[in-house]
Amino acid sequence: MKKGKQILICQSGGKLVTADDGSLSYKGGEAHAIGVDNEMPFDELKSEIADMWRYDPCFIVIKYFLPNNNKHLITVSSDKDVKRMLDFYEDSTTVDVYVFTADDIIVEVPDAPVSRSIVTTMLEPVTPVDPGSSDEFVIPLGEENCIDLEHPPNPEPLLIGDTQTEKPMEHGQFKHLRLWKNCITGIEQQFNSVNDLRDALRKYAIARGFTCKYKNNDCRRVSAKCKAEGCPWRVFASRLGTTKMFIIRKFNETHTCGAGTSTGGRPHASKKLLVSIMKDILRDSPTSKPLEIAEEIQQDFGIELQYSQAWRGMETARKELQGTFKDSYHHLPWFCEKIVETNPGSVATLITREDMSFHRLFIAFKASLTGFCNGCRPLIFLDTKTVKSNYNSELLTATSLDGNDGIFPVAFAIVDKVNADNWNWFIEQINTALAVSQPITFVADRKMGLSWSLSHVFKNSFQAYCLHYLTEDLKMELKGSHSQEVIHMVLACFFDAAYAATADTYRVCVENIKNISPEAYEWILKSEPRYWANALFEGSRYNNLTCNITKSFYDWVSDLPILPITEIIDGIRRRMMELIYTRRIDSGQWLDKLTPTIGNKLRVEIAKAQEVHVVESTVGTFKVSDDLGVISILNLDLWDCSCGMWQVTGIPCLHAVAAVEYSNGDIFDYCSKYFTTETFRLIYMDSINPLPTANMPVHKDSFPVKVHPPVVSPPPPSIPKRRRIRSRGVVKRPLHCSRCKGIGHNRATCPLMPT
Repeated sequence: MKKGKQILICQSGGKLVTADDGSLSYKGGEAHAIGVDNEMPFDELKSEIADMWRYDPCFIVIKYFLPNNNKHLITVSSDKDVKRMLDFYEDSTTVDVYVFTADDIIVEVPDAPVSRSIVTTMLEPVTPVDPGSSDEFVIPLGEENCIDLEHPPNPEPLLIGDTQTEKPMEHGQFKHLRLWKNCITGIEQQFNSVNDLRDALRKYAIARGFTCKYKNNDCRRVSAKCKAEGCPWRVFASRLGTTKMFIIRKFNETHTCGAGTSTGGRPHASKKLLVSIMKDILRDSPTSKPLEIAEEIQQDFGIELQYSQAWRGMETARKELQGTFKDSYHHLPWFCEKIVETNPGSVATLITREDMSFHRLFIAFKASLTGFCNGCRPLIFLDTKTVKSNYNSELLTATSLDGNDGIFPVAFAIVDKVNADNWNWFIEQINTALAVSQPITFVADRKMGLSWSLSHVFKNSFQAYCLHYLTEDLKMELKGSHSQEVIHMVLACFFDAAYAATADTYRVCVENIKNISPEAYEWILKSEPRYWANALFEGSRYNNLTCNITKSFYDWVSDLPILPITEIIDGIRRRMMELIYTRRIDSGQWLDKLTPTIGNKLRVEIAKAQEVHVVESTVGTFKVSDDLGVISILNLDLWDCSCGMWQVTGIPCLHAVAAVEYSNGDIFDYCSKYFTTETFRLIYMDSINPLPTANMPVHKDSFPVKVHPPVVSPPPPSIPKRRRIRSRGVVKRPLHCSRCKGIGHNRATCPLMPT
C-alpha cells in the first residue's frame, strides 16, 4: 500500500512519435508537476491539470504508459483509473502523464514502413452504451442505410427517419468526426469492455464513411467487416484473459469500396450513437435545449435532426444520465452530504415527512455566507417562485446586494408548498447559518405575513414592504372607480412619497394624493407607511425599496427546463459558481477606490455640486445653499445632511460633496465601506466547488435512505357545465318544414313525404 503522495509529471503541447519497433515516445511540449494520492477524485485531478495550461477541462484527455511498456497508451477517465495508475507505479515516486486537447495530433508516423499498426487508444474517452436502454427510444425509424453494431440477428441497422440527413464532409469541418477516425487504431488496441469496443466501431464507421456488420458479436469475441461486397476491411477482437477488457487481435484497414471518399456513402447515425452523443453534451451542459443540441450535432457531426428527434433523444439521454424524476429524490441525502463535503462550512438541511416524502430542503454555500458577512449591505430580499417540476416544488430565496448593486445569493430552499410554517423554518435556517449580530433589514411582500417570524427569529431586524407589490395592490384598489389618468397620477405621488428622504417631503406627497383621490389617501394610511417610506423607516435600506433584485435569481431557474430536483439544485450552484468567479476576475481589474456603479453615481453628485456653494462653516458643520436659495445644514463628522439623501443612500449628496471640497477633504472617505472595491473583493474571496456527480449512486439498493417525491396536489375540481334553463313564458322557436312549409314538424317527419 502506498504512503504519502506521488509526483505526477504532466506533459502537454508535444506529439507522440512512433518508432520502427512500434514503441511510442513523446516529443516537445512543456511539463508541470503536481502531487496526487489514491484518494484524489478524477474530476479534481482533471480540473487541476486543466488549470495548469488554462485548458477547458471538458476537452482534455489524460493518458499514460504502463510500466516498462511504451506501446500502449492508457486513458484515465474515472476515479478507478486514477487508482489503477498509481497502483501500477507503486514503487515509483513519479508518474508521467500526457495531456491532449481536441485539436492535438496523437501520433506521428515515421517515413519508414513499420511492421505493425500504430497502437494507441482513441483521443476522447469512450462512453459506455447500455444495449438494453435503446428500447425506450421513440424516434420514428426506417429500415435502410444505417448502422447498428449491437444486434447480429438483424445486422442491417435502423435509419432515423427520412428527415435525418448528413451533409458531405468538407476538409476542416466536423471536428468530432476527425477525432472518431482514431477510434480504431490497430492491433493490440485495448478497450475497457465490449460496449466500449462497439461504441468505438460505430463512431469509426461514421467517421470513415462506410457501413459495417457483425460476423460474431458476443461477450467473448467481436468480429466485423465492411458491408460492401468484396471489401477486405476486417476487425477481430476478443476478451483479454479473465478480465472484461477487449483487445484487437486482427485488423485489416484496407478499403476497396471507396470509404472516406466522395464515392463512398456515409452511413447514418444509429439511435444509440445519437443518445451517446447527447449524453456527452448534457454532461457538460445539462441545461441545453433541443434546438441547441440539434445545432451542435449538425456542426460537429454533420447530422441534421428535427426538433422532435432531438427532444426525444434528450429525454432518453437524460433518463440514462439522471434516472427518473422520482429517483432523483433518492439522491437528495447523498447530494446534501457532498455539498458539505466539497464545500466545508456550507449548510444543506433536508427535512422529510413521516412517510419519508420530501418536505423541504435548505442550502447555503460557505462562499455565500462568508461573502455576505464580509461586505454585503445588511440587507436581504425574500421572495418565492414556482419551480418547473413534475411534483410540487416552490423556491424560497434570500438574496442581497454587493457593492456594485449586483445580486448576491445568500441562501435558498425548495419546499413542497409556500405557507407560514415553511417561511418560518426558512428564516430560522438563515439565522442559524449566518450567525450575525448586526441588525438586518428584510425586504418582502407585505402579504407574506413575515412580521412575526422576523421579529422572533431576528431580534434586532427591520422589515420593509416591497414597493412593487404595494403598487400592484394600490392599482387593484383604484381599478374601476378611477380613470387610468388618475391612477397614474396617484402612483407617481406614491413613488415620490416612498422615496422622499425627509418627513416634510413625505407629508407633501401624501397631501397631493389626498387632493387627487381620498380613497387612495385612506389606503395609504392603512398600508403602514413606516414599513415602506424612506422618511419613516427606522432601518437602513440604502434606497432599495423593491424585491426586483431577485428577478435575476429567478431567471436562472426559469431558463432551466423541467429537470430532476438534483439537477435544479446543481444548476443553481453552477450559476452561483460562475457569478462568483466572473466577478472576482472582473474586480481584479478595477483601479478606482469605489465600484464602477457607485463611482458613476458619485460623479453625478459631483457634477451637481457645481451649482451649490458653502455660505457658512464652523468646526465640522456647514451651511450649503443651492441656486434657489434653499439652505441645507450638514455635519461631516456625523455624515448627516438635512436633505436626508446621504443617510438614505450611503453616498455623499451634492451638499456633502460641496462641503468636502470646501474643506479640501477626500470625497471617497465619506462613502459607505460597502461601496469600496476592497470590500467588493472580500465578498467574492471564496469559491463554490463542483460536486463529484460522477460518483453518484445509481442503483436503488445503494441508497441508505430513500426520499419519496412530495404528494402532488390534485387539480381543483372543474365547474360542472350548466344547462340553460329558459325563462318562463319564452316559447321555443317552432319547427318549419322545408317540404310543405308547414309548422310543427321538419322535412324528415313531414306527412307528405312519400313512403
